[in-house]
Amino acid sequence: MVKEQFTKYGTLLSLYVAQAIPMSFFSTVVPVIMRQEEYSLESIGLIQLVKLPWILKFLWAPYVDSKNNTGRDYKRWIIISEIFYAMIILSIGFLDLGNNFITIIVLMVIAFTASATQDIATDAFAILSLQKKERSLGNSMQSSGSFIGTLMGSGVLLVVYHQFGWKFLLIGLAAFVTVAILPVVSFKKKTQEEPQYQPPRRVSLKDVGSFFRQQGIMRRVILLAIFYSGIIGILTMIKPYLVDINFSVMEIGLVSGVYGTSLAILVALLMGQLIKKWGRRFSVRFISFLGLIAATYFLWLSYISITFYHIFVGVALVWGAYGASSVIIYTIAMDTVRKGREGTDFTLQIVITHLSSLIIAVSSGKVADLVGYNGLFAIETIVCILVIIATYFLYQEKREIAYAYTT
Repeated sequence: MVKEQFTKYGTLLSLYVAQAIPMSFFSTVVPVIMRQEEYSLESIGLIQLVKLPWILKFLWAPYVDSKNNTGRDYKRWIIISEIFYAMIILSIGFLDLGNNFITIIVLMVIAFTASATQDIATDAFAILSLQKKERSLGNSMQSSGSFIGTLMGSGVLLVVYHQFGWKFLLIGLAAFVTVAILPVVSFKKKTQEEPQYQPPRRVSLKDVGSFFRQQGIMRRVILLAIFYSGIIGILTMIKPYLVDINFSVMEIGLVSGVYGTSLAILVALLMGQLIKKWGRRFSVRFISFLGLIAATYFLWLSYISITFYHIFVGVALVWGAYGASSVIIYTIAMDTVRKGREGTDFTLQIVITHLSSLIIAVSSGKVADLVGYNGLFAIETIVCILVIIATYFLYQEKREIAYAYTT
């Protein structure tokens, strides 16, 4: 039993790490490389187009669901998508960034479309493979995998690039993505729902709309949209904040990048066990309270003489709250999927959190310009209090929805 669970969780971890490392590399490290090569800021801005498939993936999630009847079917989609993803990354390695810039951008968008498709299939595969009591631990793997990928993709790969160059780096990255699917290739356990039902074949964009017509679902949607709102602004502005209080670039990288992300990994791993022990309802409220502690701490920092140790604690609090929040969000999103629409419903819910976080992140810079860091931290503190209050009204344990399908 222990070996089976280790295999299951290890498989999910490897898949989520494989997604996150290339995304982190292309969206954070490539702009650094381009700036060193004296590319214009306009050209560097185009790199952010690679994120579009991950925002728009809900549009083709119903198609993925419609082509899959069992966990084994999703497994095939994962493998095919990942191999195609690796092939595109490999092809980019043989192109010169200076002479083939537009071609590389197009290939990157195609690569991340494949990666987003793999993510849809992986999420559905995870939902079918995990029993409800296992979902918190499974989502620890998802959150930890994303943070590990961010840590590796934005730090280690930059060092590899400087040592070995563009071509070697991309070949190695493609090889890693390919190797990461080996655990799922060898994964033999049947998913838990396969004996009980056969998902419908007719899944379409109409199912995106019907998701919002479920009884009581808007409470869950609002909760997903606001849950991160008290800490995202701080996370977005923490690096500029550290610059303004005279931290060096190396100190910022080590404290916010390496130390902060590492803590998020550890908290995410721990939180899966705690959610299983405490239950969803208490965990939602407790984790929202962690966000309030982080926001209040930064508000206090904005009124005192700051030392390195103050920042050390603050980074731990905000990244820890973020790591814990990601696990509970993924877990309750998994609880709110319809049978046969696992990929569609989970993807849609996570896209909601991404879009709301993007709006808050963009707005935080404007707010900080207008009212300063202390004003931003005060607003985030108030938002955290409102989120805590909202959890008492918005979060309700939700039984799995028995959706009436037509064939």
